[in-house]
Amino acid sequence: MAGQSKISVSATFPDLSGKVAIVTGASRGIGVGIASFLGRQGMRLILSARSEDAGMAVAAQLAAAGATCAWVTADVAFAEGADHVFEEALRQYDGVDVLVNNAANMRSKPFLDLDAETYHASFERNVRIVYEMSLRVAHHMAEHKGGSIVHISSVGGLRGHRGMAGYDASKGAIDALTRSMAVDLAPHGIRVNGVAPGNTRGVPRPLDGVPLGRSGTPEDVAAAVAFLASDAAAYITGQIIYVDGGLTAQLTPPGIFI
Repeated sequence: MAGQSKISVSATFPDLSGKVAIVTGASRGIGVGIASFLGRQGMRLILSARSEDAGMAVAAQLAAAGATCAWVTADVAFAEGADHVFEEALRQYDGVDVLVNNAANMRSKPFLDLDAETYHASFERNVRIVYEMSLRVAHHMAEHKGGSIVHISSVGGLRGHRGMAGYDASKGAIDALTRSMAVDLAPHGIRVNGVAPGNTRGVPRPLDGVPLGRSGTPEDVAAAVAFLASDAAAYITGQIIYVDGGLTAQLTPPGIFI
C-alpha cells in the first residue's frame, strides 16, 4: 500500500496541557510513542523503565523536542520500584493526573513448555506491574477526587497467540482488572480503561489478514491513550479499546469461510 509510511496522527486534547502523566515501559516501542504524543499535548511527564541508558536517551530526545519530562529508572513490578516512580512524580510535579501502565514482559512459551520461571516472569510479573503502580496512584487520585488510568493490554487478552500462554493470560487478567478497578474507583472520580494494540510497528506496513490492510504504529496507540486520558472521554470507563485495524472484529482471516 503506497504511502503508508506517511500516515500520522495529529489529534490534540487541550485539556491535557499542564497535567502530569506517568508512563511506564517508556524506553522503547509503544511506550516511546505514548510519551512523545502526550508530550506534544503539553503534559508534564515522568517516564520509567528498567533500561536506564535507553530511557535517558528517550527523555533527552523528548526534552529537545520541547517536552517537559523526567526519567526514573525502576522496576515497577516491585513495591520499591513503584514507590520510587510515584515519589518522583510528587517531588517533580506535586501530583499525578494520568497513569499509563505500558510496561510488560512479552517473553512466554507454549503451554506445555510453560515452566514455573517463565510463568512467573510473564503472567505474574505483568499483572504486578499494573497493580503496584495503580495502587499508589489510585490512592493519590482518590484523595484529589479525579484522574485517569490507562492500561496497555493486547489483542492477546481476547484472542490467543500461539506460544504465548503466560503473556496472553496476563493481558486477560489485566482486562478483568480494568473493569473491576473502574467500578471501584468511579465514586472517586477516577476513570480506568485499557488500550489493546494489535500488530504494531514503528511505521505502518502492509499486513495480510488485517481488515485495514496495515500494521499499526505507536502513534495509533498513543492517540487512543490520549483520548481516554482526556475530558473527551469523560463518560468512558471500564472499557478495552482495540487498536488493531479490525483484526479482532472478524470471525476468520481472509480465505477461510465457516
